[in-house]
Amino acid sequence: MAARSLVVWVPDWPVVALDRDGEEQMPHEGPVAVFAKGAVVACSAAARAEGVRRGQRRRDAQARCPQLEVVEADPVRDHRAFAPLIAAIEESAPGVQLIAPGLCALHVKGPARYYGGEAAAATVIAGAISSLGVVDVRVGVADGVFTAEQAARGGTRVTDPMRIVPAGRAAEFLAPLSVAVLDDEPGIADLFARLGVQTLGQVAALGADRLAERFGARGQRLHALASGRDPRPVTARTPPPELHREISFEPPVALADQVAFGVRVPAEEFTARLGAQDLVCTELRIVLTGERGDRSSRVWLHPGAFDAAAVVDRVRWQLAEQGLRSAVAAVRLEPEGVDAATHHTARLFGSGPEERVHHALSRVQAMLGHQGVLVPEIGGGRWLAERQRLVPWGDATSAAVRGEAGRPWPGSLPGPLPTTVFAQTVPVAVLDGDGDMVAVDGRGELTAAPVAFAVGGRRRGIRRWAGPWPVVERTWDEARARRAHRFQVVDDGESAWLLVCEEGSWSAEGVYD
Repeated sequence: MAARSLVVWVPDWPVVALDRDGEEQMPHEGPVAVFAKGAVVACSAAARAEGVRRGQRRRDAQARCPQLEVVEADPVRDHRAFAPLIAAIEESAPGVQLIAPGLCALHVKGPARYYGGEAAAATVIAGAISSLGVVDVRVGVADGVFTAEQAARGGTRVTDPMRIVPAGRAAEFLAPLSVAVLDDEPGIADLFARLGVQTLGQVAALGADRLAERFGARGQRLHALASGRDPRPVTARTPPPELHREISFEPPVALADQVAFGVRVPAEEFTARLGAQDLVCTELRIVLTGERGDRSSRVWLHPGAFDAAAVVDRVRWQLAEQGLRSAVAAVRLEPEGVDAATHHTARLFGSGPEERVHHALSRVQAMLGHQGVLVPEIGGGRWLAERQRLVPWGDATSAAVRGEAGRPWPGSLPGPLPTTVFAQTVPVAVLDGDGDMVAVDGRGELTAAPVAFAVGGRRRGIRRWAGPWPVVERTWDEARARRAHRFQVVDDGESAWLLVCEEGSWSAEGVYD
């Protein structure tokens, strides 16, 4: 008989994590669905009421619920939001195994002996999670992790969140369940369906020998699961070391210099604690809490690794850019991303110009502030001014910006791109041989051959030209719709220009130096 196990399950955890991960931790009122690879992996109760179900494609889900809020799956967010719940369970009962975000297991023998029974232990553990603001918590107790999980998932309701399967009754409880619960085995449910096997009781009736003959060791495991003899033991996790550092100010302080001074020593302890684990922090989350309960949370990045001085600088910059409405009562430093310290060890003879540039820019940024040193990066868009962005030194390109830059952007200019891009397009007058303005007609053709253009009060002759290349944007939106044509011209001084004709007006977008 498998060891008695207790499984805690929070339904629709990706949606719950989405509500808990924000600064305000306000639940979404409308229907929400989390998608992975174009399919629904979790949805809110409001979405289910509209007919949205797990496994639906995005188009089908939106057809059933047009007002559905679509959110992409984020495993990091799910794990981060579930970590406090694991810590709360471990305060009541040690030896927790994390199966997946929103789902964990532990041996029930010790907690049952301590709290006076399996029901009492399940009530205490569920209460520990409910105290953190999680409304729907389900608990299953049975022989083995698999049976306890099915008891939590299929044997509970909102009004009855606990199911205890008596010892030795696991096979009886599992027998009527569909083979679809064996979703950890890819394709096994479809295969059993083709064979006419619909329930776990029918799987168990096939016998271990026949399943082993057909599936090998996998078949033996399937028979053990269907028979309520889960061979997998609960593998308790090793709690990660406490790497965060929290500083409280009593009384709260209002000046940024006072906060920075108070954070200096804890910042050194924070980096030293990481160093003791042979780690360095490359992404730092700073959470500022005001005396009135207002919060400011931000993740800071570093081109190398954070030291104590860099941590203090980020606290000061965050106060300047995202100041609180009240005095600062607490500062929390959390390592959002860490790396092995061996990857950041200084070389024997230094790293040459890269190291000198890094130290110089970091020093200037420390004096001028976070926005004092900006570096360029390429973003997404069809227009050159949209593609060039300036970001503070040390801030990595966000996933959203990388996604925009990697899109096809039909109508965008292919390389090579102009070396000089005007932040604001420069007005230009393009003329034909008679001195009249050249335009683009409805068919996208020039009304006359361009001979010269005037820019900045100076007339330049056109030796060669190419185009037009149409750019059409947002035809479905009258307010933001654009229709323009690009041209490349070479003037009599052998300088190449990128010109744009939009609604009869000409402008210069850039110059090929």
